[in-house]
Amino acid sequence: MQYVFPTYNRFPLDIVAGEDWHLTDDNNKTYLDFTSGIGVCNFGYSNKLIQESVAQQLTKIWHTSNLYESHLQDEVAHQLVGTEDRLVFFCNSGTEANEAALKLARKFTGKSAVLSFNNSFHGRTYGSMSLTGNPAIQTGFAPLVPGISFANYNDPAAIEQIKPDLAAVILEVIQGEGGVYAAKAQWLKAVAKACHEQQVLLIIDEVQTGIGRTGKRFAYQYYELDPDIVTVAKGLGNGLPIGAMIGKSNLAVAFGPGSHGTTFGGNKIALAAATAVLQQLTPEFLAGVQTKATQVWQTLQNEILTLPVVTSVTGLGLMIGIHLDETVAVADVIEELQQNGLLTLSAKHNTLRLLPPLVMDSTDLMFGLQKIKQVLSSKTQK
Repeated sequence: MQYVFPTYNRFPLDIVAGEDWHLTDDNNKTYLDFTSGIGVCNFGYSNKLIQESVAQQLTKIWHTSNLYESHLQDEVAHQLVGTEDRLVFFCNSGTEANEAALKLARKFTGKSAVLSFNNSFHGRTYGSMSLTGNPAIQTGFAPLVPGISFANYNDPAAIEQIKPDLAAVILEVIQGEGGVYAAKAQWLKAVAKACHEQQVLLIIDEVQTGIGRTGKRFAYQYYELDPDIVTVAKGLGNGLPIGAMIGKSNLAVAFGPGSHGTTFGGNKIALAAATAVLQQLTPEFLAGVQTKATQVWQTLQNEILTLPVVTSVTGLGLMIGIHLDETVAVADVIEELQQNGLLTLSAKHNTLRLLPPLVMDSTDLMFGLQKIKQVLSSKTQK
């Protein structure tokens, strides 16, 4: 690529078409997709309801300013929050949702300090990058947004850092980029309890874990938490750019007119995709995701975890991290899987990350896992 900044280490293939959960490159090679565009296309690449909803909106209007009312925004917000006493701010991405959450937390509490966690990822704009516990992402961009400290994820000592001077604590229920590590239930509940007792807002970043990825609408629902703010994006638009910050209604006093804004946030085309996504995110659909995930995890435990080069398997639902020992480079595994027609991802700590579309059938899920087993077995033999 000659005319684009080299901000990505790109694979040498250009995806030009998709059907269900298969992708085709410009050389007409087809791949089974275990990436979902990094957790975005949960409903695959040819979902009829999403296509019809977007096509219908295209014939009406593409964009209008947020200076005018939008019944479509209100409808999608209602789909997101249901009957809960919460409000929604629409934006275009996960990093923007986390920026909004940071601003809201500081403005509502009148405090500036925020606690985040090592190995977290919250985005690449200045606020969200400053919240991200990965020095490699922050290198060269100092000074960062001040007032942000870090603790170790799943460490009981982190509870002691939750004090009344904090505006908020922000965390992922599963650290995706950080290695697909899930929070321990007892620790997560202790964090939530400390936030409540110290009058500190709890922000949960569901950008990658939300919209059914774990088998529930939001991953925090496994832990019966009541976060003050939730951020979502990725799967919400199934490929069209949309993000959202969901907050308790009492926070609205700090987010009145002029406090925050966006030109494209709540765009009607993206909302048309989102409403079709949420219409399909039914209890029955989520139960189906859980059933498929159970089968996947049985195979992971019985056939993948037993391989000598695999040190552990972590995650929840259809968000999976296969951790490899130091004798095998995850980049080499990904390349070999691509050659064998399977697209996968990486994460920190030499982790093979799997985020298959939620609609993928069990046959192809098992087929993909067998491809992974074959490649990892060959690495073992070497």
